[in-house]
Amino acid sequence: MQDRLVNGQSVRCFNVIDDASREVLHIEVDYSLRSNRVVWVLNWLCKRRATPQYIRMDNGPELVAELTQCWAEANGVNCNYIQPGKPTQNAFIERFNGSYRRGLLNAHEFESLEQLRELSQAWQDDYNNHRPHDSLKRLPPRVFAARYLSGGTPRKVVSQTT
Repeated sequence: MQDRLVNGQSVRCFNVIDDASREVLHIEVDYSLRSNRVVWVLNWLCKRRATPQYIRMDNGPELVAELTQCWAEANGVNCNYIQPGKPTQNAFIERFNGSYRRGLLNAHEFESLEQLRELSQAWQDDYNNHRPHDSLKRLPPRVFAARYLSGGTPRKVVSQTT
């Protein structure tokens, strides 16, 4: 996703969610997010959690880059790219991106990258731990995952930047 600080400088957000639990695994925010940064985030997530069986993502240049594809191959991760112009093939992240846009990006004017990072972290915590989801039996994602999903099983991960 893309937004601007009050000084007009462009910022990008790389959002990663778990398909099964709808949990936001990470929101990476910076002025620029290239393929090496995407790979760094994916490695960091794999160390904190299980390596996913596959990742569904759009066709952004940082996601189709050779470095990202090499990382996926080396880690045994299948990359499922959605068809251009078909956002419904990645519906969970599209839904999340809309919530993130309305709930945070459109609700604030950010003075700095650090402010956007801090507010994104707080918003992610609220989304994962306190906000009930109709599709998750009216439970927040982390509560749903703890009750209904088996631990240690690699799950599908959805990621996207726009």
